Amino acid sequence: MSSWLLLGGGFAAFFLIRTLWLARPGLPMAAAMQALKSNAAVLVDVREPSEWTSGVAHQAALLPLSDLAGARQQWQNFLAKHRTKKILLYCHSGSRSGQAAAQLRREGYDAINTGSLQTWRQARWPINLPRPAQ
Repeated sequence: MSSWLLLGGGFAAFFLIRTLWLARPGLPMAAAMQALKSNAAVLVDVREPSEWTSGVAHQAALLPLSDLAGARQQWQNFLAKHRTKKILLYCHSGSRSGQAAAQLRREGYDAINTGSLQTWRQARWPINLPRPAQ
């Protein structure tokens, strides 16, 4: 019984460490903002559509992680168009953008996790708030 508990705890620790490792931002914000301003990079919000109502970083393409992991109906044309640029990704906490960055790097893209929407807010990058329904 205790060896199963140890094994389960080991797997839990592995996935926690893996998630934290993927979630780490991979580029200083000043460099990320400069890359966007010089058109050397594109910014992607990988949150789900229901989360975009809290605001979206200026210039961010809205491409959910679920589509990247699934049919890629939204991601396919975006990736083809921006093949030679850095792809800067963010989400709510930095975890999903870390997963997306890792997936895209495995496919040969220059993808970088920039953390969370809050990171962009703290860097004073413009945040576009949703317009109220009329």
